Amino acid sequence: MRSELFTAEENAIVGTVERFVAEKVLTQVMQLERGEIYPTALVEEMRELGFFGLAVPVEFGGLGLRMPVFCAVFEALSRGWTTLSAYINSHATVAYAIATHGTEEQRAALLPGLATGEHRGSLCLSEPGCGSDLQAIRTTASDAGDHYAVSGSKTYVTNGRRATLLLVLAKHRQATGEKPRISLLLVEKTLPNLQVTSVFDKMAFGLVDTVQIELDAVPVPKSRLLGGVEGKGFAQLMDSLEIGRIAIASSAVGLATSALAEAKRYAGEREAFGVTIDKHQAIQLKLADMATKLVAARLITHEAASAKEKGGRCDMIGAMAKIFASDAALEIALDAVRIHGGAGYIRDQTVERLYREALLYTIGEGTNDINRLVIARRLQGDTEMAYLGIAP
Repeated sequence: MRSELFTAEENAIVGTVERFVAEKVLTQVMQLERGEIYPTALVEEMRELGFFGLAVPVEFGGLGLRMPVFCAVFEALSRGWTTLSAYINSHATVAYAIATHGTEEQRAALLPGLATGEHRGSLCLSEPGCGSDLQAIRTTASDAGDHYAVSGSKTYVTNGRRATLLLVLAKHRQATGEKPRISLLLVEKTLPNLQVTSVFDKMAFGLVDTVQIELDAVPVPKSRLLGGVEGKGFAQLMDSLEIGRIAIASSAVGLATSALAEAKRYAGEREAFGVTIDKHQAIQLKLADMATKLVAARLITHEAASAKEKGGRCDMIGAMAKIFASDAALEIALDAVRIHGGAGYIRDQTVERLYREALLYTIGEGTNDINRLVIARRLQGDTEMAYLGIAP
């Protein structure tokens, strides 16, 4: 969504995304979805347009977008097809982590490839026995001289089959009673002893692979320890996940926009009792609530993006945006199905797909209840009280 607060160049970038969606995506999304056809040509065009470089600084060949513009791009792309934004969400988080926390050597070696999409980034965080509690991970990085031997299982890895670069959360072995040190490692998928063992069949996003990855003493060079200092991984990850949550919130807003547009169109065409159903008060009230939720979700997401751009912690407002936007998208998508009536339950209708997709946004990048805990913990500080306009 273009803005008067953006520069002419920034609005041109958002406009490029909107044209790509209108001319290339919307014309074939239903065919690709129903045929379960991986959108090779669309992904290649996304690479050519620089979409994989959203979070890569300009000096390394990326677009280096300000966060509000980053937000607008994800919204515009998701309005067309949320699958496409899913291809670059975790990728952008990996790029941000390297750009912000990586060594000069890591940035120079990896960011140019991430900018062009030659390297595809993916996050390896969750484990079969450990989802939201990331400090309980069991993946280890054992010191083996000039490299780490990384062993463990990572599950629900988005884009893990097609990714070439994995950002892996691992623990270093420590003496009994010593506080665990957690690091992020940049693991190229071509390294030996790394295997994709499962591909999960999901209720939506069928063209976005979600896999399990096994690491069995994978030899990761010590030069690929993010930032070069052991034990910094958890702080680096928490900062980087704020980008992912803003991207998820923006994607949810894009999905909600599409759902509302479909509902409004259908209500203006479908007749019942002698008039189109948008003349009935019951439908009007639904549309009014949907529109209000959409605008509120967009505003809180832009607030989170602005806070991130200013620097410092924005985990509270980022969590708020992720919760509110994803909940709103799910509610708007459900009401869009209801407005369609029986037609909304048919696979040929866009709203049927949007409803299935919307559910994921309440789960991914930390479930909404986990994000509520993030907010609750931050509310214990005076800074957050001041942000909310509440005197300490």
